[in-house]
Amino acid sequence: MYLTTTVSVAMVLFLIGLESVVLLSAHHLISDMRENLALTVILDTNADSTSVARLQNVLDAMPGTASYTFISKQQALEEHISGLGEDPTKFLGYNPLSDAFELHLQPAYTNKDSIAVISDKLTALPYVEQVQYQEDIVKVLDHNVSKVSLILGICALVLLVIAWILIMNTIRLHIYSKRFTINTMRLVGATSWVIRRPFVARSVRMGLEAALLTIVALAGIYYYVYRSLHITIFPPTVENIALVALTVLLSGLLITFVASLVATGRYVRMKVEKMYEI
Repeated sequence: MYLTTTVSVAMVLFLIGLESVVLLSAHHLISDMRENLALTVILDTNADSTSVARLQNVLDAMPGTASYTFISKQQALEEHISGLGEDPTKFLGYNPLSDAFELHLQPAYTNKDSIAVISDKLTALPYVEQVQYQEDIVKVLDHNVSKVSLILGICALVLLVIAWILIMNTIRLHIYSKRFTINTMRLVGATSWVIRRPFVARSVRMGLEAALLTIVALAGIYYYVYRSLHITIFPPTVENIALVALTVLLSGLLITFVASLVATGRYVRMKVEKMYEI
């Protein structure tokens, strides 16, 4: 009975762990999409090295800057020739391209309003000609992130409720078999907490073992997917691994503790004749 209950709790905790992995993976994917969004800051064609240095200082001091790359007009010309196979200097007699910075923002600043503020601030500089970015992609990204976050939040809440009900019923069935033992302890004068304590301790230990079993199973699956299939679900950092492990561990301990407390309380208060009816 103990082994069956532990495995049942572990299976439910496995679902909670999978939901944690899905949420973490979605957060990682959204962060990557935001970090890959780039703003191209194009300098004036007459901008000199002093203007480039000034703009670099502005980008260093500007809140929201994650990284930037300087692209000289000569480098831009070489990329243009490599991509299109045409050299505009042959028929124009000069390089029409300008120096530019490719700016990547921190994920928190990659929304429509923040990018608009940053773009206006940079465009106001006398040596900046224009700031280009894919405005349509920013709008779609903002809209989809809100929608995905809402859907995942609802799914996580529903799954948590289902897990709570399943574990509650599993623990209740486990304690149900001990209802006459509880009644005997009550008849010999044991207090409510004295009766509950061994059942709560046993259930919490069961929750701990189930959580550890679930963590090992999730780690094994992640290792297989990461090493064998070369798929990165989320970065295997200490923070991410600890977050999933703590979610499973705390869920197992908390739910089994409350479930055993409620279930034993029911039989502590129940009259003996009622125990034969259920």
